[in-house]
Amino acid sequence: MTDDEAIEEIETRGAREVLSERDRAVLAMEHTSWPGPGAKERAIREQLGISPVRYYQLLNALIDDERALAHDPVTVNRLRRVRDDRRSRR
Repeated sequence: MTDDEAIEEIETRGAREVLSERDRAVLAMEHTSWPGPGAKERAIREQLGISPVRYYQLLNALIDDERALAHDPVTVNRLRRVRDDRRSRR
Protein backbone atom coordinates (compact mmCIF):
# COMPACT_ATOMS: atom_id res chain seq x y z
CA MET A 1 0.00 0.00 0.00
CA THR A 2 1.40 3.38 -0.98
CA ASP A 3 1.32 6.43 1.25
CA ASP A 4 -1.39 7.98 -0.93
CA GLU A 5 -3.56 4.86 -0.60
CA ALA A 6 -3.05 4.81 3.16
CA ILE A 7 -4.06 8.47 3.45
CA GLU A 8 -7.14 7.87 1.29
CA GLU A 9 -8.13 4.89 3.48
CA ILE A 10 -7.80 7.00 6.64
CA GLU A 11 -9.84 9.84 5.12
CA THR A 12 -12.54 7.42 3.93
CA ARG A 13 -12.73 5.77 7.34
CA GLY A 14 -12.94 9.20 8.99
CA ALA A 15 -15.79 10.23 6.68
CA ARG A 16 -17.73 7.11 7.65
CA GLU A 17 -17.23 7.92 11.33
CA VAL A 18 -18.82 11.37 11.04
CA LEU A 19 -22.57 11.83 11.30
CA SER A 20 -24.41 13.38 8.39
CA GLU A 21 -25.86 16.86 8.68
CA ARG A 22 -29.36 15.37 8.88
CA ASP A 23 -28.34 13.00 11.68
CA ARG A 24 -26.85 15.88 13.67
CA ALA A 25 -30.04 17.90 13.10
CA VAL A 26 -32.19 15.02 14.37
CA LEU A 27 -30.10 14.80 17.55
CA ALA A 28 -30.19 18.58 17.95
CA MET A 29 -33.99 18.52 17.76
CA GLU A 30 -33.99 16.47 20.97
CA HIS A 31 -32.32 19.35 22.87
CA THR A 32 -35.33 21.64 22.51
CA SER A 33 -38.21 22.00 24.95
CA TRP A 34 -41.54 22.14 23.17
CA PRO A 35 -44.34 24.43 24.41
CA GLY A 36 -47.26 22.16 23.64
CA PRO A 37 -48.61 19.26 21.67
CA GLY A 38 -47.91 19.41 17.98
CA ALA A 39 -45.11 21.98 18.19
CA LYS A 40 -42.33 19.40 17.85
CA GLU A 41 -44.05 17.64 14.97
CA ARG A 42 -44.54 20.96 13.19
CA ALA A 43 -40.86 21.83 13.71
CA ILE A 44 -39.79 18.44 12.38
CA ARG A 45 -41.74 19.03 9.17
CA GLU A 46 -40.58 22.64 8.76
CA GLN A 47 -36.93 22.37 9.80
CA LEU A 48 -36.04 18.87 8.66
CA GLY A 49 -38.51 18.42 5.83
CA ILE A 50 -39.51 14.91 6.91
CA SER A 51 -42.55 13.39 8.54
CA PRO A 52 -42.59 12.81 12.30
CA VAL A 53 -42.82 9.05 11.68
CA ARG A 54 -39.63 9.14 9.60
CA TYR A 55 -37.99 11.36 12.25
CA TYR A 56 -38.62 8.80 14.99
CA GLN A 57 -37.39 5.98 12.74
CA LEU A 58 -34.15 7.87 12.17
CA LEU A 59 -33.85 8.78 15.85
CA ASN A 60 -34.30 5.17 16.97
CA ALA A 61 -31.60 4.03 14.56
CA LEU A 62 -29.32 6.85 15.67
CA ILE A 63 -29.42 6.00 19.35
CA ASP A 64 -27.88 2.62 18.49
CA ASP A 65 -25.16 4.22 16.36
CA GLU A 66 -21.77 4.60 18.04
CA ARG A 67 -21.05 7.71 15.93
CA ALA A 68 -24.11 9.38 17.48
CA LEU A 69 -22.92 8.38 20.93
CA ALA A 70 -19.53 9.93 20.23
CA HIS A 71 -21.17 13.09 18.85
CA ASP A 72 -23.67 13.68 21.68
CA PRO A 73 -23.27 11.18 24.53
CA VAL A 74 -25.61 12.95 26.95
CA THR A 75 -28.57 12.97 24.57
CA VAL A 76 -27.97 9.46 23.23
CA ASN A 77 -27.60 7.96 26.70
CA ARG A 78 -30.75 9.76 27.89
CA LEU A 79 -32.72 8.45 24.92
CA ARG A 80 -31.38 4.94 25.49
CA ARG A 81 -32.51 5.05 29.13
CA VAL A 82 -35.98 6.26 28.14
CA ARG A 83 -36.27 3.51 25.54
CA ASP A 84 -35.07 0.85 27.99
CA ASP A 85 -37.55 2.05 30.64
CA ARG A 86 -40.41 1.83 28.16
CA ARG A 87 -39.37 -1.63 27.07
CA SER A 88 -39.16 -2.89 30.64
CA ARG A 89 -42.73 -1.68 31.36
CA ARG A 90 -44.17 -3.82 28.55
